[in-house]
Amino acid sequence: MKKQLTEIRRALKANSSENNREFFEKVVPGKQKIYGVKTPVLNELAKKYKTGSFELAEELWESGALEEKIIAIKILEKIGKSDPDKLLRLFKGLSKEIDNWAVCDGLGMQVLRSIVRTHQQQIFDLAKKLNHSKDPWQRRLSLVMVEWYTRQTEAHDEIKKLVRNLENDQEYYVKKAVVWIERNFKKGK
Repeated sequence: MKKQLTEIRRALKANSSENNREFFEKVVPGKQKIYGVKTPVLNELAKKYKTGSFELAEELWESGALEEKIIAIKILEKIGKSDPDKLLRLFKGLSKEIDNWAVCDGLGMQVLRSIVRTHQQQIFDLAKKLNHSKDPWQRRLSLVMVEWYTRQTEAHDEIKKLVRNLENDQEYYVKKAVVWIERNFKKGK
């Protein structure tokens, strides 16, 4: 893992730019380190290391840097279906360490993508727990992680219960998630 992690960090440093870093700091506010690397480079790195492991993804996540977390998310998206139970346990742990909307939405929409059809009940069970969290990022995540199911009318009642619990939430990014889900329901009509 150390060799892969070192290679990824070397590539991130080589492809960073001050202008990109400043831009990302504006659009993704938070306390995380930002290299300033554009998405196409992150996609290439994720593609190169997609056969990485849960351990590599965890090491990248723990670094705290925005781009490393995004690569971790992309790796987990690729390998998650190989061990859905491990993926869900890891997802639950990672949900406690979100500090911005980009990581929240990547975690919620990408990491679980490979198991949305096979583990719907477990995903909704976790969403219900996160929906009542004191942490606003976990509350937002509770909606983001079920966004895929807005396409399935049989899941709407469960999603609407999650939305109802948060419709008067005062946190800006939670409010935005509520609006996003409600807009998805309107699209389906």
